[in-house]
Amino acid sequence: MADESAITDFKENPQAVRRMVDEVVMATTNSGDIASAWRSLVKPGDKIGIKISAAGGKYFSTHKSVVEAIVEGLESAGISRKDVIVWDRTGLADAGYVNRPGGYQVRSIEPVQGYDPEAVITSMVAGKLIWGDLDFRKRDPKKNPLEPLDRDQISSDSHLCKILSHDVTKIINVPVFSSSETAGVAGALYNVTVPNVDNWRRFSENDSFICDLYSDPGIGPKVVINIMDGLLAQYAGGPDFEPNFAMKHNTIYASKDPVAIDAIALGQIEQWRAQAKLPSIAHYAAYLLTAANMGFGAVLPERIELRMLQPH
Repeated sequence: MADESAITDFKENPQAVRRMVDEVVMATTNSGDIASAWRSLVKPGDKIGIKISAAGGKYFSTHKSVVEAIVEGLESAGISRKDVIVWDRTGLADAGYVNRPGGYQVRSIEPVQGYDPEAVITSMVAGKLIWGDLDFRKRDPKKNPLEPLDRDQISSDSHLCKILSHDVTKIINVPVFSSSETAGVAGALYNVTVPNVDNWRRFSENDSFICDLYSDPGIGPKVVINIMDGLLAQYAGGPDFEPNFAMKHNTIYASKDPVAIDAIALGQIEQWRAQAKLPSIAHYAAYLLTAANMGFGAVLPERIELRMLQPH
């Protein structure tokens, strides 16, 4: 859904954004009112996680008005704010997200301690561990004087963050509309997987890694809806903020299908890149075809129904 009044000079119009979020959620769930729409996705007693993207800092993270519209919709369905966690790996304060009395919880993923030693995802591709990864060992020359300090620590294991494995039962996935120089599009599949595990830097070497992560019971099966924040869009340099490649887009997308929403975003990003004479990055998003083959959603244009909603 597009509305030219949604954002101007980086300032959000909360009323317009609320209408947009409500409309796309009702359309996705085929519901006549917002309370019924959210009740079809969640129920009182659920622990709700809203996975945002905070990598873009103040100007290009998931907008707070989008999150607030979601939370108000959840409240209409009987979900208390105290049962809602808004999270990303890092960067929440820079993006303007802080804990407030009586509000939803704002959480980042604590290095080392924030990952679940029991929630292991193994891939054939090994990665170099760094500080912050659960299995990284800080070397002690006194205990191991013969162990080289500069020897790489390699692992084929990643661990889910505890927010996913312990703290939320349902996920509302809210990525930004952004390119990624390693994943093609930093969209729905990327947003709910890569930032939520340790030892993640190896993912770009294996186009099925994001799909392996999404198929984990702690991730994909918990996602009830994807709401892509396209108030701003960026076609290069993402998901960090690169103002030379960013623009007003004034659009909110929603779907239960993460593959379709990413395919639509990638197609638009490729058009903008071609107009700017930038090389294609579609090959980095080969995992979208893998995801479609694994049954996560539709990637071919003829299998995607795109409905354009008009503001009231």
